[in-house]
Amino acid sequence: MELFNFAFLRRHATRQPCRSRRRPLLNMSEIYIETTPHHPIDIFGIEEERLNRIRHYFPQLNIVLRGDLVKAVGDQSRLEDFERKMKLVLFHYERFNRLSDTDIAAILGDDRKTMSEEDIENMTGHAACLLAGANGKPIRALTLNQQKLAEAVKESDMVFAIGPAGSGKTYTAVALAVKALKEKEVKKIILTRPAVEAGENIGFLPGDMKEKLDPYMQPLYDALHDMLPYRKLLGYLEESIIEIAPLAFMRGRTLDHAFVILDEAQNATESQMKMFLTRMGKNAKFIITGDITQVDLPPRQNSGLLQAWRLLDGTEGIRFVKLTGKDVVRHKLVAKIIEAYAKDEGRALPGKKNTETEFPHHA
Repeated sequence: MELFNFAFLRRHATRQPCRSRRRPLLNMSEIYIETTPHHPIDIFGIEEERLNRIRHYFPQLNIVLRGDLVKAVGDQSRLEDFERKMKLVLFHYERFNRLSDTDIAAILGDDRKTMSEEDIENMTGHAACLLAGANGKPIRALTLNQQKLAEAVKESDMVFAIGPAGSGKTYTAVALAVKALKEKEVKKIILTRPAVEAGENIGFLPGDMKEKLDPYMQPLYDALHDMLPYRKLLGYLEESIIEIAPLAFMRGRTLDHAFVILDEAQNATESQMKMFLTRMGKNAKFIITGDITQVDLPPRQNSGLLQAWRLLDGTEGIRFVKLTGKDVVRHKLVAKIIEAYAKDEGRALPGKKNTETEFPHHA
């Protein structure tokens, strides 16, 4: 039987390579930079290919990835430069959901000591976008009224966005909510809709209440999938940082530090609308979106959106933004369909001169 080589063990046990890098004699320091809440694979690649590109710019540092920590060992002055630029790299990923070799070269190849997050915005050419989508594609306010909606949310804590199908009111609202969460203006996003059956009966559908209601929430999930990487979105949903729930589930809550969107608000009853609006807590933003031409409530039920419009239009701190047929960004046929139905129902087409639907100023 072969004897164990104790001489080999003693020789290698005394080397202690990890400790040698921390010896004060060598004037070496180390820092750790967290990648959370992002997964390191999403940022640096499965085989750390993008981290290898970063290492290329810091040849005198030993850079390793340990879980969700980037560890760098080296001279203190070089570590300070690395930390500053690495934070800009992570800011770029946070802002645009992508990190290419070109992005890394643009950030790390810049020798300016005062390079800022604003420089990254301008450098990447996305300064005018609301945020970058899941694949890095910029998500913008495509029409004038969508831009007005974005401006209104900056200036007011409660905004009503009223317009026809396809005018981008919900999509823009969700983009603004994700932007606020990314920039840490709020701690969570709450998306809600009335669980109105739209002429159909969900009682026969299989599953529990959540499974029955999820199809009604699908448009909100679709918007979120466009704006957040799948892994990140899943984490937000599991941790209730993003919450999607029927309107009835809002009763009794106080919504603090949250960006809250009530979608399809034309299908909220008057009592539901009052209940929802009074959930507003500290440091909260509310956007209420709806289309007054598509009310699915029973005949003797009044729309809470119309009542809120009548009662609150002109109230300080509350803004109403009207989107029209000109804002429709779906297939070009959608605008024509809206026009045809509006004419048949005796309504004026939103967005057409001299026939524009007006806000009901306390009518």
